[in-house]
Amino acid sequence: MDLRIFTEPQQGASYDTLLTVAKATEDLGFDAFFRSDHYLAMGSADGLPGPTDAWITLAALARETRRIRLGTLMTAGTFRLPGVLAIQVAQVDQMSGGRVELGLGAGWFEEEHKAYGIPFPKEKFGRLEEQLAIVTGLWETETGKTFDFDGTYYRLTDCPALAKPAQEKLPVLIGGHGAKRTPRLAAKFADEFNIPFASVEDSERQFGRVRAAAEEAGRKGSDLVYSNVLVACVGKDDAEVARRAAVIGREVDELKENGLAGSPAEVVDKIGRYAAVGSSRIYFQILDLDDLDHLELIASEVQSQLG
Repeated sequence: MDLRIFTEPQQGASYDTLLTVAKATEDLGFDAFFRSDHYLAMGSADGLPGPTDAWITLAALARETRRIRLGTLMTAGTFRLPGVLAIQVAQVDQMSGGRVELGLGAGWFEEEHKAYGIPFPKEKFGRLEEQLAIVTGLWETETGKTFDFDGTYYRLTDCPALAKPAQEKLPVLIGGHGAKRTPRLAAKFADEFNIPFASVEDSERQFGRVRAAAEEAGRKGSDLVYSNVLVACVGKDDAEVARRAAVIGREVDELKENGLAGSPAEVVDKIGRYAAVGSSRIYFQILDLDDLDHLELIASEVQSQLG
């Protein structure tokens, strides 16, 4: 079971804070540091000191870390043109020495688009499919040859298909709860399928859909990595769990129901239930980025039992 750290900087985090968390992620033996791709805080968070851009952040972290993998859950397809995104991700992969993974989604948070003047198209899923075809197609094009694409939303002509990632195959993540189109896209383009904030039962159902779609597409269902994102709130005792829940504005019972909360033993047991339905990678959503003791506890008392 791979354990990864996932952050939500739009809720309020400077680059220095993210760097500190990323270095702790590496030092404590976690597999990867991922971040969201949003420009506006959600809920009651003030978002101070303001948003940070996902790929600028990851470019900087690529030079400040040495082992951990780096990526997004999920880059919003509405934020970037696919040709430009392919260049950005390839460059960051080169800067990291081949440690980058691209999670790409359609984009969903309409309010942040309005706030920052970003177009929010009605037909996002069709655009996402073309974006995935372009990004992966550019990377797969043999050096010295050109790439053309004539789609409904995007057209590329005589593109040199540069730059290339450092990795021969840069992993692409697709995720979501959709019952039909999402599994089909994952089967066609993804190396990893991720389901966010889902129960064990819903995860099992969605993983099954993706496996079936992969088989229909001529792939093995086992060709993909299956993963979950779950909010983390772990404590040595009930008081510590309650304190951490209060800091992030959540109730302990709700966190235990919907996330990875409670004692290390409780969290290990729940991760085991996800593993039983096919998950081999867990992204711990860490909402209090100043609480490095939380990461240390997860590393020493949870990761140590699952490594």
